[in-house]
Amino acid sequence: MNENKNGNLSFGEIKELISLVAEKNLGKFELKSDNYKITIEGKKERIVQSAGAINSIQAHPAQVAAASAVSEDGKAAAVAVASKPEVKGFEVKAPIIGTFYEAPAPDKEPFVKVGQRVKKGDVLMIIESMKLMNEIQSEFDGVVKEILVKNGDAVEYDQILMIIGE
Repeated sequence: MNENKNGNLSFGEIKELISLVAEKNLGKFELKSDNYKITIEGKKERIVQSAGAINSIQAHPAQVAAASAVSEDGKAAAVAVASKPEVKGFEVKAPIIGTFYEAPAPDKEPFVKVGQRVKKGDVLMIIESMKLMNEIQSEFDGVVKEILVKNGDAVEYDQILMIIGE
């Protein structure tokens, strides 16, 4: 963000800040200067367990967890979340904050796909951080069991991105 001559942000820069706060799911963001104070608050939701919601869901109990989402205005709604069987293997974690890319270019094939065998040193993905494209290599031999992020997703440091197992 660049302040103009009189120390203010442009309308476009403020819109960009709002989009970034929404994209990163930040609860609250404040920017202060001698000339202004900007506070942007993201959408607040909290998840609470609800035993009553289980009865309204038509599915096998072992495959569904139930909860109710309570929004800021106090309205509650039942939410069903299908639970996946636990995948065992090595966790590939993001070594930096950035944007996950599954392929070297938009028109190219992904580096790896679920079910593909990889060796230590194979490139698994690219994480773009501060306009630098960082190739992330496998630290393990094995088979890609699960990819937990989508192409273009923002990733956090130490976030689990992929599972490699046998």
